[in-house]
Amino acid sequence: MSKDYSALKLTINPEKKRFEMDIDGHVAFIEFIINNYNILFLTHTEVPVALEGKGVGSAIVEKALRYMKEHNYTLAPLCSFVAKYVTKHPEWHSFLAKGYHV
Repeated sequence: MSKDYSALKLTINPEKKRFEMDIDGHVAFIEFIINNYNILFLTHTEVPVALEGKGVGSAIVEKALRYMKEHNYTLAPLCSFVAKYVTKHPEWHSFLAKGYHV
């Protein structure tokens, strides 16, 4: 059963180059690379085993995409989980970096 994670805070860990969300003592994250053209490459999403199947992955992707949009980044979805999420949520298609499709 999915829980509402909308109140949880997304943090940016610049040393590890990842977005993080602390949930019940576990950390879910998305690793990223930023280039000089404001393209943010999301390269890997990881959800702790204890939180799998509860909507945590979708929640952190949604929060990361909102952050990126608010800060004028475009998306290069190199992570298959992120690409699948964007495929299922066409409202994010216009946010893709030039040359990227899902």
